[in-house]
Amino acid sequence: MSVFRSFGSTLSSSIVDMRDSVLSGIHSCPTPSRSKMMEYNQPLMWVVLILLAVGLVMVYSASVALPDSPRYANYRPGHFLVRHLVSLGIAVVCAAVAFRVPLDLWDRIAPKLFIFSLILLVLVLIPHIGKGVNGARRWIPLGVINFQPSELMKLAVVLYVANYTVRKQEFMNSFRRGFLPMAVAVAVVGGMLILEPDMGAFLVVAGIAAGILFVGGISGKIFGGLVLSGVGVFTLAITLSPWRRERIFAYLDPWREEYAMGKAYQLTHSLIAFGRGEWFGVGLGGSVEKLHYLPEAHTDFILAVIGEELGFVGVLAVIALFFWLVRCAFLIGRTALQLERTFSGLVAKGIGTWLGWQAFINMGVNLGLLPTKGLTLPLVSYGGSGILVNCVALAVLLRIDYENRVLMRGGKL
Repeated sequence: MSVFRSFGSTLSSSIVDMRDSVLSGIHSCPTPSRSKMMEYNQPLMWVVLILLAVGLVMVYSASVALPDSPRYANYRPGHFLVRHLVSLGIAVVCAAVAFRVPLDLWDRIAPKLFIFSLILLVLVLIPHIGKGVNGARRWIPLGVINFQPSELMKLAVVLYVANYTVRKQEFMNSFRRGFLPMAVAVAVVGGMLILEPDMGAFLVVAGIAAGILFVGGISGKIFGGLVLSGVGVFTLAITLSPWRRERIFAYLDPWREEYAMGKAYQLTHSLIAFGRGEWFGVGLGGSVEKLHYLPEAHTDFILAVIGEELGFVGVLAVIALFFWLVRCAFLIGRTALQLERTFSGLVAKGIGTWLGWQAFINMGVNLGLLPTKGLTLPLVSYGGSGILVNCVALAVLLRIDYENRVLMRGGKL
C-alpha cells in the first residue's frame, strides 16, 4: 500500500511540474506576428515615384530655356516646373482619395463616369467653353489647370469596358448582343475625339477597349473583325484628310527637303537629339535641341531630350521602368482573376494596356518608328490632366493589389 502511495505522490508531483513547465513555456513564447506580406505593392510605388521624379527633372530641363522665345517671353524660367509641381500635388491628393475607394464602388459608377466623360468631350467642342491651341480644341479651362477630357475618358473607358464585359459575359461571343453595343460606344467616343482633333487619344481608347474585350473572352472572329475595322477606319481617316496624308508621307521620308522643314520638322530634330546623345548623353541640362529647335520638347517629345541628355542608357532605363510597370499591372490582374474578381482583374489589365500602349506610341513617334501623334509620355511629360488621371489610375491599380492581398490573407473586404 505504501508503494502505491509513493507512486501516486510521485505521479502527482510529475504532473504538476509538467503543467508549470508548459505554462511557463506558453508565457515565454513571443506574440504571434502578422504575416510578412506587405499591405501594398511597394516596388510598384517606387517605380511610379521614379518615373514621376524623372519627369519632374526632365520637364524643368526641357522648358527652362523657353522664356527666351517671344511666345513665352512673359514666363519665368521655372514657370513650367512650378505648374508641374502643382499638378503633381493635386494628382497625389486625388490618388490618395481614389485609393480609398473600393473596387465595388468603381464598378457601380463606371457607366455614369463614362457618360460624364462623354458630356465633357461634347462641351470641349463648344466655343467659349473649350480652349483651342494650335488648331486643336481639347481643353476646358479650370483656373488652376486646363483640363483635358480625353484623359479622363481613357480611365472611364477602362472602367466601363470592364463593367460591360462582366455584365455581358454570356453574350461576349454574340456580335449583336455582345460586340455591337460596345463598338457603337467606342465609335461615338472616337467621333468626338476626331472632331477635336485628337487621333492619338482615339488610338489609345480603341486599344484599351480591344485589349479588355480580348482578355474578357470575346470571340476570336469578332476580335479579328474589330482589328480589321480599326485598320480600315484609320486608313479612311488618313485618306480623307490631306494634312494627315502629308504627315504619313513626311514620316516615310523625313529627310526630304520639303518635309524636313515642314511636317517632319519635329521628327528630324527628335532624331538629331537621339543621335547627339549617343550612349551616355551630353549631360543633364546640356541639350541643344530643346533650345527652340525641337517644338513641344517638354510634352510630346520629352523622350528625345532624355535621349540627348542621358543617352541610350537613359532611354533604355525609362523603357525598362515602363515594361516593369505594365508587367506588374498584368500580374495584379491575373491574381485578381484567380481570386474570381473579374471586374478588378480586367481593370488592372486595362490600366496596364493603356499605359503600355500610350508609352509605346509616344516612344515610337519620338524614335521615328510611328507617324507623329500628339501623345504625351505617361507620368513623365508635362501636362496636368495626364499626370492627374495617370496617378488616379495607378491608385486604382494599387487598390486592386491591396484587396487581393487582404483576400489572400483570409480577410474580408
